[in-house]
Amino acid sequence: MREEGNRALHRFAVFTACCTFLLLIAGALVTSNDAGLAVPDWPLSYGSLLPPMVGGIMYEHGHRMIATLVGILTIILAVWAWRKESRPWVRNLAWAALGLVVAQGVLGGITVKFFLPPPVSSAHATLAELFFVTIISIAVFTSRWWLSLLPQIEDRGSPSLRALTVWTSVLILLQIVLGAAFRHNAFGIIPHIIGAIIVTAMVFWTVLAVSRRFREVKDLRHAARYLEILLGLQLVLGGVAYWAVLAARDAVQPTPVYVTLTVAHVAVGALTFASSVILMLACYRILKPVHAARLESPTQRVAS
Repeated sequence: MREEGNRALHRFAVFTACCTFLLLIAGALVTSNDAGLAVPDWPLSYGSLLPPMVGGIMYEHGHRMIATLVGILTIILAVWAWRKESRPWVRNLAWAALGLVVAQGVLGGITVKFFLPPPVSSAHATLAELFFVTIISIAVFTSRWWLSLLPQIEDRGSPSLRALTVWTSVLILLQIVLGAAFRHNAFGIIPHIIGAIIVTAMVFWTVLAVSRRFREVKDLRHAARYLEILLGLQLVLGGVAYWAVLAARDAVQPTPVYVTLTVAHVAVGALTFASSVILMLACYRILKPVHAARLESPTQRVAS
């Protein structure tokens, strides 16, 4: 594939990821403003494509409009990758992203039709995060950095940094599930707090491994630093967001402080998950297990 075409596809994937992040914020605004049932029908809004944008309708229908835009962008991304991307696994990932966005739309409709059942609403929020990191992964895989000649470094540590980053990403995803379940009233805050403690310990372990083993590898060091910073910010936001939840418990309607803090907590949580996935991908691109590094020939050490 020509470099120009790949760069254009990469930029479009980055744009789609940015729009997806805005969609996550829009979805969080719907939940924080208790606007999930402000529009009782689906896929139309009060039987119209353009209902009056007032009150909760503005949040719910605005969320649907951004979701439609992201869906269109994902269709374009999948078709573009299918036509121009030479790597089959990247093409398949783009089609998987399209499948995720379709499933996400269906789950969104089910949440409205069945009056916000907590399991479905939690799945809707979780799938949004998975879709977000899928688009980000496509952006990474089509980047000039991924396609460039990078040093292949042996990881002699145990457990391997690859394994640590995988477990870190999985645990952050599970923590997102617990947070979504709490926000949608599936259960209380305690599981989410326990999850935060476990995730913090895992991120600390991973970042420490990067610092001790690969301090000289700039790409890994920077990715680990972003993860560390975002986790710290997320922990602070989690504390103040829960305070806002308690303070607004008897309020007639969601307060601006409550909405701002809870939406920020969701947004930074998504960025934390994304940063953990980026660190994981960087480890798989740069690091090689000792036995694999010995078996590979030099020509195999360039990303396909």
